[in-house]
Amino acid sequence: MGVGIAVGLSGFAFGVTSAGSGLTLLQTCVLSLLVFTGASQFALVGALAAGGGPFTAAAGAFFLGVRNAFYGLRLSQVLALPRVVRPFAAQWVIDETAAVSLAQPTRRSARVGFVVTGLSLYILWNLTTLLGALGAEAIGDTDAWGLDAAGPAVFLALLAPMLRTGIERTVAGLAVLLGLGLLPVLPAGVPVLVAALAAPAVLWAHGRGSASRGDVPGEKR
Repeated sequence: MGVGIAVGLSGFAFGVTSAGSGLTLLQTCVLSLLVFTGASQFALVGALAAGGGPFTAAAGAFFLGVRNAFYGLRLSQVLALPRVVRPFAAQWVIDETAAVSLAQPTRRSARVGFVVTGLSLYILWNLTTLLGALGAEAIGDTDAWGLDAAGPAVFLALLAPMLRTGIERTVAGLAVLLGLGLLPVLPAGVPVLVAALAAPAVLWAHGRGSASRGDVPGEKR
């Protein structure tokens, strides 16, 4: 409940940011109802607000959302839900539900954690999205309030504890350098797509380094 409430309230920032980027009330609410993955939603409206094209903005949001597919692979084993329920449960496979579910010691508690987190977050996120979009005009200049930073801040707070190894921290650092470095020279939305190349680049370099040292896969040095 704590995770659902804390993160769900940030939907207000998305509603304000989305309305400020030019999306209508209906478009903003439909995004939260159907997409329901905060980082992708903020990436989409952020790219549009910066002048990016709809296809570029959607591509950036899509690649950020791909991570949920990998969560789903793991959660399908942990939760072991009936087949008829899985298509509906897939809508709630996001950072927060995955983190809460995977932290539980038993399958029953994992299922409870998934449902409670998903339900509370889905209801609050969509409600606060509506309130944010409705209140955008009264707030005025959204940039002055810095509300567009709420989404990335939440995402970084979830990501930071996961960067445990040197490879993971290197990937994150390179992605930041690529994204920020290319921001002034590439169209809005494109830098985040290029930043995704950090992962295969670092893994390739690490693989070449291991091969040159003669490391055996799985062997500790």
